[in-house]
Amino acid sequence: MDQSVAIQETLQREENCIIAVQCDVLLDNTTESRLLGLVESAKESESAIFIYIHRRMAITADDVSLEDIIPISTDFAVVEVSSPEELAAVGADTRVRISYEDYELELRLPFGSHSRLFLSEVNRAWSDVCKSPSSVPKFDWIEKYHKSTKGGKGNIKHSLAPLGSKLTQLNQHRKSEKSLDKKGSFEKEKGSNSDPVKSRAHSNPESQGISSREDRDDLVRSSSHTTSNKAQMLAMPQFGLRDNLIRCELLKNEDLYTYLENFSFFLGTYNVNGQTPKESLHPWLSCTLNPPDIYCVGFQELDLSKEAFFFSDTPKELEWTRAVSKGLHPDAKYALVKLVRLVGIMLLFYVKKEHAEFISDIEAETVGTGIMGRMSPPHSLISQGNKGAVAIRFHFHNSDICVVNSHLAAHIEEYERRNQDYKDICSRLQFRQLDPTQPPLTIMKHDVVLWIGDLNYRISDLDADNVKDLISKKDFESLHSYDQLKRQIDEEAVFVGFVEGEIDFQPTYKYDTGSDMWDTSEKCRVPAWCDRILWKGKNITQQHYQSHMALKTSDHKPVSSLLIIGIKRVNPEAYKKTFEEIVRNIDKMENECIPSVTLSKREFHFKDVKFMQHQAETLSLFNDGQVPCQFEFIQKPNEPTYCKPWLTANPPKGFIAQGGSVDIDLEVFVNRTTAPDLNSGKQEIEDILVLHLERGKDYFISVTGNYLPSCYGSSIHSLCQLREPVQDMPQEVLRELADMSKEENATNTEKPLDIPKELWMMVDHLFRNAIKQEDIFQQPGLRSEFAEIRDCLDTGIPDSLPGSNHSVAEALLLFLDALPEPVVPYSLYQQCLECCSNASQCEKVISMLPQCHQNVFNYLAAFLRELLKNSAHNRLDVNILVTIFASLLLKSPTKQDLAEKRKTQEFFQHFLIHGSA
Repeated sequence: MDQSVAIQETLQREENCIIAVQCDVLLDNTTESRLLGLVESAKESESAIFIYIHRRMAITADDVSLEDIIPISTDFAVVEVSSPEELAAVGADTRVRISYEDYELELRLPFGSHSRLFLSEVNRAWSDVCKSPSSVPKFDWIEKYHKSTKGGKGNIKHSLAPLGSKLTQLNQHRKSEKSLDKKGSFEKEKGSNSDPVKSRAHSNPESQGISSREDRDDLVRSSSHTTSNKAQMLAMPQFGLRDNLIRCELLKNEDLYTYLENFSFFLGTYNVNGQTPKESLHPWLSCTLNPPDIYCVGFQELDLSKEAFFFSDTPKELEWTRAVSKGLHPDAKYALVKLVRLVGIMLLFYVKKEHAEFISDIEAETVGTGIMGRMSPPHSLISQGNKGAVAIRFHFHNSDICVVNSHLAAHIEEYERRNQDYKDICSRLQFRQLDPTQPPLTIMKHDVVLWIGDLNYRISDLDADNVKDLISKKDFESLHSYDQLKRQIDEEAVFVGFVEGEIDFQPTYKYDTGSDMWDTSEKCRVPAWCDRILWKGKNITQQHYQSHMALKTSDHKPVSSLLIIGIKRVNPEAYKKTFEEIVRNIDKMENECIPSVTLSKREFHFKDVKFMQHQAETLSLFNDGQVPCQFEFIQKPNEPTYCKPWLTANPPKGFIAQGGSVDIDLEVFVNRTTAPDLNSGKQEIEDILVLHLERGKDYFISVTGNYLPSCYGSSIHSLCQLREPVQDMPQEVLRELADMSKEENATNTEKPLDIPKELWMMVDHLFRNAIKQEDIFQQPGLRSEFAEIRDCLDTGIPDSLPGSNHSVAEALLLFLDALPEPVVPYSLYQQCLECCSNASQCEKVISMLPQCHQNVFNYLAAFLRELLKNSAHNRLDVNILVTIFASLLLKSPTKQDLAEKRKTQEFFQHFLIHGSA
């Protein structure tokens, strides 16, 4: 997940977070997790490393706290400190030492291309400093961040006075690097108790470190650059167009130099219901006669505590990892290659030691699902906060494999929510490639996809007694016909192209913990096959698919599947012959002609574009030239990006083989940022894209469309002037309303509405229908229902709104989030912060709001107080509502730090506890 977004929210407008990486800081015998951000000041052309404390995966600025800042000056250095054994390990982490003046910090970065990219960007920033040694960096811009650091002025030993020239120290640093002996080892540093370690500059792309996670003593060994991974080598950034062509041709002709060899994959999934391991996992993990080649073991609900949501670590991670390591097949030795966890969802990846050298390009990613596209807030942790997915992708011999472990939405009636969770995971979970110029890899861009987890699909249209009767008869075939997942797959709603083996075991949920008895609690859950294993790809056969009744730790039973997968291996002689033939052909092609493409069309029109409704048109490019070509959409003069913010070309650049074609999706999506100007008519759906061919000509593509104005993204003042639906108003009227000042609105002859009618309709609907709704404002709605709600608000005044209460609630939150000027205008934001602890002063500030804004604020506060009166039913409390609504009603005109966030919550809390005067 890209955590640079959270860091960017802590920065001011002149500074940008180039890239962020999570790491461990090594402190004597302990480690502490930190988030590093490479921050660049565009105004000063200076860079620094910002160090943040973080309590969980950093999603917003609330999740991080600035601890220290390390300027990247001539006094700065970063080197890798790894022993020869560590350098030989693949799949291990990278250990580096950062120094600045007399300050030193030793870090462990996670293995993968993202860490290498971070180090590469740091090296680039340091190189820029060294190119101009006579230019003395001042770093004045850092001073404003010191009040946010943990120690006030930070722990860095410098005064932030203008830094003098440090060329002498820079030369000493360079000399120390040259003093490496032929074996590449430093002599012991003065006062150090450590052994000599091999150090290399971090810019070396082959640098690898070592993982120190407990119980990870079985390390994956490194393979040299053999023919089996030359295709991967060609993807490295230092290779240009020619090598991309070679790589493409090698991949296209891989059948000429590869052959299939079967390997056994053990897949296991277990929802442990927050329990600790109380029994051996041997009956589950060692149920096969012969030891598997690879283990992929997934857990859900590893830890159900709120602390697990807030903090990045849980003791149960280590407990269950140890239990798995002990439960693996005893007839083979295994290496733990990768562990990835998101709250309670964990995935472990083991391989036999003899296969470890053939594993490469390992990446892990996570994605949470929940309201507004994020994991649910901590107050809903047990029911929603642990939903989402973790995934690991890797290159095994010459095949790309992706393993996904997911936990989808619960409850029997929520199968559409589960379908949406699946689609969100597929679209949002992306892996960064070794070549940073290439687009990220999605789950489906792999030769083999293995999907395990608690998918939570239930058995419908049968009561518990009928289900148990079929189970007692072992009539699983009849029972399976009522399975929600089977029905959704048959309807091609989810898991299109995936295969699941025949189910000939009884449902794995729900049992009384510690027994084989079906649920005897008050809810008496209907038995269901919640825990599933599916796969997608060629040359895959299943040897077994079963549950394991012997394990009684949880209210679920673990499930396992043994797959035999044909993996592509390389014949070195055939590879060499194919490689040489490709090189000869490319040499010939390069001398023949320049690239050329044919476009399917050059004009695209998007009809009736709506707020937050995705539209896409396909631009097809056909390579009609004599050589492969590389294309890219480029910026027009004096424009920051290649297209308007509401438009995206996917992919924005790529490669087309000779005689080949590629489809580019031109996607239009209007969000809260772009909607205001489109609503008022100040902007239109209109742009020109410039498609550039490497060593070829440019093509111009026209994109036009018409936008349907919406109450979403319209101001409170404008909406209060409209008695008719927004789409019934002429465009010139909407433009005039947007241009009007507040004073002009006040002098309008027609009395404005007290509050926008659209806001009233949503709140009134919730007041009449959802005042006692459980988890209101916490459970997400459906996107299809939001679209219906938006259309109703924009085109008419219906008696009632469509969709569920949860969808109307989320539509209300999106409405407030999309306001161009928040309910409390930006001009009064600072006063709100200053008086947040004084209730009477808070009410005084609200009395200063423009009348329509004041009406909206008091109306919403009154509604929320009514919700609190029914907290016994809806499970809301003041803290929950303050957390959700304060950030929507009181927004900072710039960046909002954590202290400001808390003050806005304290301000709004007065109106929920005491009410407005």
